[in-house]
Amino acid sequence: MPVSTADDPDFPEIKTAVTQYDGHVIESTGLIKMDFLGLKTLSEQKECCKLVKQTRGIDIDLDHIPIDDPATYKLYQEGRTVGTFQFESAGMQKYLRELHPTVFEDLIAMNALYRPGPMDYIPSFIARKNGREEIKYDIPCTEKYLKDTYGITVYQEQVMLLSRQLANFTRGESDALRKAMGKKKKDIVDKMKPKFIEGGVSNGHDPKILEKIWADWEKFASYAFNKSHAACYSWVAYQTAYLKANYPAEFMASLMTRRRSDIKEITKLMDECKVLGIPTKGPDVNESMDGFTVNKKGEIRFGLSGIKGMSDAAVQAIIAEREANGPYSDIYSLVERVPSSSMNKKALECLAISGGLDGFGLPREQYVTGNSGGYTFIDMLSRYGNQYQSAKAEAANSLFGDFGSVEITKPKPVQAEEWSAIERLNRERDLVGIYLSAHPLDEYAVVLKNLCNKKCMELGKEADKEELAKLEVVTVGGIVTDLREGFTKRGTPFGIVTLEDYEGAGELAFFDDWAQWRGKFIKGSSLYIKMKFEKKFPTSSYISSKVLDVEYLVDVRDKFIRKLTLLVNVDDLTELDATELVNEIEKSPGQVEVDVLCHSVKLMRPVNLVSQTRRVGVSKSLIDFLDSKSAIEYRIN
Repeated sequence: MPVSTADDPDFPEIKTAVTQYDGHVIESTGLIKMDFLGLKTLSEQKECCKLVKQTRGIDIDLDHIPIDDPATYKLYQEGRTVGTFQFESAGMQKYLRELHPTVFEDLIAMNALYRPGPMDYIPSFIARKNGREEIKYDIPCTEKYLKDTYGITVYQEQVMLLSRQLANFTRGESDALRKAMGKKKKDIVDKMKPKFIEGGVSNGHDPKILEKIWADWEKFASYAFNKSHAACYSWVAYQTAYLKANYPAEFMASLMTRRRSDIKEITKLMDECKVLGIPTKGPDVNESMDGFTVNKKGEIRFGLSGIKGMSDAAVQAIIAEREANGPYSDIYSLVERVPSSSMNKKALECLAISGGLDGFGLPREQYVTGNSGGYTFIDMLSRYGNQYQSAKAEAANSLFGDFGSVEITKPKPVQAEEWSAIERLNRERDLVGIYLSAHPLDEYAVVLKNLCNKKCMELGKEADKEELAKLEVVTVGGIVTDLREGFTKRGTPFGIVTLEDYEGAGELAFFDDWAQWRGKFIKGSSLYIKMKFEKKFPTSSYISSKVLDVEYLVDVRDKFIRKLTLLVNVDDLTELDATELVNEIEKSPGQVEVDVLCHSVKLMRPVNLVSQTRRVGVSKSLIDFLDSKSAIEYRIN
């Protein structure tokens, strides 16, 4: 094997031996070729096991978890796979709910089938698994290798085994067939077909059926997975599902820690935590570690290192002092105990605005509002901490070491005007990247879900204008987060508005109609917009947009939601579901009337529910809860 040396990009001083043959010819020389795949999933599993040890004192050996864990299969059967490996796409979740997997073989098969080509076989696979379709074998003897996949060829190994069984292929020939089909080498496949037909006929099989089997293989095998690969992937996937099913808070916290640089991922995971009923709390100096953690109540805490402006030195100093000498009793305890050299005014301000000091009972605005002299409470706290620590150090070095005689006046908080909810949330997001304690659109979530046919991110420069033009009216809702104004070359005003909803942000450009609608577009405004996309001329390729109407979301919500009707199937409603429903209604006060209508298929008649008339606020929390319960449907009138 001719070799040469190459520079290592990470270690320039090291020379690495490499072959001079291309990768695709290596195997033909007899050299074993291996691919090594690095998976962030393994790091996330390790992080989760560490958290479980911290919070519950349990050591998890992932190599020896039970492969028949009921909670894990229940998770797969319900399609609750967000955050797990390989099985988290919306399409896969749908198929898992239909398949209702009960054994590990089902997971291996779904992993192999869910890709272009074999995906066509999934409906039939599910129907056969659940007894809705007859399991057929083209030739009875093939049941030996196709029984586990209900008569459908799923794996490359099945092609190899069946070619040897039906047509007397040697092991080498069957492997060559697998490779040729997998790499779409049609010339080699065509050369092997006569041997397959002849070998099959010599074994007494019908040539027409052999032709059908070969045609099925040609169609499917170019996309086929090998079972060993699918099994390994499925085992790693099963491990993640096992952790999520049995240690959900720790699992979600570990994902957030490892993906904290990706705000979209964090937002998605936080939404999943809400579905799972796991509270996600902001940072707190008495509970947070550097990454996401789980507290004694089972709540996920945001990590201190996720706060913009917090240095590693400040984070480590806060945690080290807390672990050595216990929780901080108040804000003065914090600045007295954490070394000033590690935690400066900037760190204190970041903690205050992000909510890290909320546990001490002071509103966030009181920390950063200036007094008559222009000094904020943060300024005074920082100075107090420096003086206190200096005095303590001097006392310790004095002859008598009497620190008790040193008196330093504690500064008083500055009275401040309360921030609006949107201002508090925006400041919070500036520091942690996302809205943590709430979202400014939560009270309009039902409008966004039911009245908007497009997301904000589907508009703007990258939008598919052809697709938008097919809609009679494009409706979108969100909060104005940025605004740029200017004048065109012709001297007419224009505006570029950034509108953001739960999924992300998009830009809307206004030209001729900017003067008409400009007054509604103020940063922080929550708006509902109707637009029309169309070609100015039939022969033109340019598609322009026109705003038809702009309304405040609060007005749209009040017009849209008059009554909430809950349709409850008592056959499927558990006692826990009923208790949770009552709790959700009670914690969502508002002005919308609620009707609860119960019915039973088994009893074949309506079931009357005696209850007081309730009025609620149709919040995102309530809608998310209703969406998560299959026994409850809702209508908005």
